[in-house]
Amino acid sequence: MSKQDNRGEVPSAARAGIPHDVVIVGGGIIGGSIAWELARRGLHPLVLDRQEPGREASWAAAGMLQTAPESTDGIPLVPLARASLALYPEFIRGVESDSGRSVGLRKTGAMEIFFSADAKRELSTLVALSHGLGLPIEPLPLDEAFEMEPAISRHAQAAALLPEECALDSRALTEAVLAAAVARGAEVRAGVEVDSLITNGKPGGDGARVEGVVAGRQRIAAGHVILAAGAFSSRLAAAYRYAPTRPMRGQMVALRSSAAPIERVLRSTRGYIVPRDDAQPQRLVAGSTLENAGYEKRVTPEGLAHILEAAQELVPGLAGAEIIETWCGLRPDTPDHLPILGPTDVENLVIATGHFRNGILLAPITAKLIAEWLTDRRVSFDWEIVSPLRFATPRED
Repeated sequence: MSKQDNRGEVPSAARAGIPHDVVIVGGGIIGGSIAWELARRGLHPLVLDRQEPGREASWAAAGMLQTAPESTDGIPLVPLARASLALYPEFIRGVESDSGRSVGLRKTGAMEIFFSADAKRELSTLVALSHGLGLPIEPLPLDEAFEMEPAISRHAQAAALLPEECALDSRALTEAVLAAAVARGAEVRAGVEVDSLITNGKPGGDGARVEGVVAGRQRIAAGHVILAAGAFSSRLAAAYRYAPTRPMRGQMVALRSSAAPIERVLRSTRGYIVPRDDAQPQRLVAGSTLENAGYEKRVTPEGLAHILEAAQELVPGLAGAEIIETWCGLRPDTPDHLPILGPTDVENLVIATGHFRNGILLAPITAKLIAEWLTDRRVSFDWEIVSPLRFATPRED
């Protein structure tokens, strides 16, 4: 595979004497995926991360590739989510080839388990919603569900199989994506916090243009700037009007279980369990909380109790499992809980943030669309609903 898989004219900043074609602010799964895709197209992106790249929301994620909406707020996102899931096999093949690392993808689907006295109605509602959105779902007789997943609780009242869903190790994927980007010619710098944007003109004014970033005392000129800093995106004052993100803390627990192995993702209204391997004892990830705790990153007894109770309700045999790790991350939420993707009214400033609980799932489509926009000035998917301009109002201090 050549270093340049062009689809149209590549706007090289080097031709204009600018050191970097693109500066990407944020080195998580989104920033890394964009860097990799741009490098494949012949550009030379520079990724700047305030800490070790890939150690924020991407590192903390469970790794579920779930296209079904978790609430009505997520319904508009389903077409984009399904388009991204369809890209995943090719995305992983490319990343594994360029990085030389194995990521792995569990294509065993997910099982939704219902425990309430109103379980049959809840199942019927989920099936109707899924079918209305074009999502595959299969109601399961309980004896069939118990046969497929012997570990699940016999207190379950109803079950459904979502065969399209997948899961992976988000940490392994993010590390591989960053390695693949570097192998393709991208530069990644750790411990570089971007303080401000270098702009010519006032954001929202006629002729405004971004010309780079300021990091510490260093001015870094660039042809384009892509803001992909997750929950920290809103800290850049000049970009706040396009990316009013806020952190939503999520706590997680990793278990080592010698009970009956779990083959697929198990979910209920209270939580989920994601198998990480097929070894015995088996590594499982359980989650999660959703907390408006600002930028405070800490694991709490209350959060862990919530997660462990939900996990044991799904699989009682986990009562004797070993807790091998606990952690939390800051999901980048937005006012409407939808991502922020695309160009702004500041020339050369592009936003790719606010993925909330779907950063891992949406990485392939985000990278594809941002790269298409930068190289071709057109995209293959209607992204108007996630445009940064929907939030383009003056900041109130």
